[in-house]
Amino acid sequence: MVIGALALIIGGYAAISLSKVKQTLAAQADKVAKIDDIASQVASASAASDKAARDITTLQGSTQAAVNQIGSELATLDEKVKHMEEAHVAKAAKGAKGGGEPVVAGPGEYVVKPGDTGAKIARANGTSIADLTSVNPGISWSHLKVGQKIKLPEKK
Repeated sequence: MVIGALALIIGGYAAISLSKVKQTLAAQADKVAKIDDIASQVASASAASDKAARDITTLQGSTQAAVNQIGSELATLDEKVKHMEEAHVAKAAKGAKGGGEPVVAGPGEYVVKPGDTGAKIARANGTSIADLTSVNPGISWSHLKVGQKIKLPEKK
């Protein structure tokens, strides 16, 4: 009887211990499920990060190609502008050398020659640069062009 009672007590204690183990196991199963969910989210974020890195690389390549194309177009435009400038200079030189109709100064006018400056023109015509400027308000004295007509002030 004592042995039976003792077996009954041990059996009861084992049942209580088993119940606690089941509760602990259930709590651990919830934690494992949360960890599995987090691992799934990490894998998804990693895949999205890899895709973003590939997209950035593709975008860098297409941007570089566009910049290269713009550079090529700018070089072409630069060449065209140089050709236009050369043609303009050649045309001006041709006009100054008598290739077209020569520019003739009328009364009270002066035709700019190579090497002329405002001061040289004023000295050669017995006037001052201030008087030349007053009768030629639109003239840029630092950018005179060969063949350009300039008004001379009236002699005093």
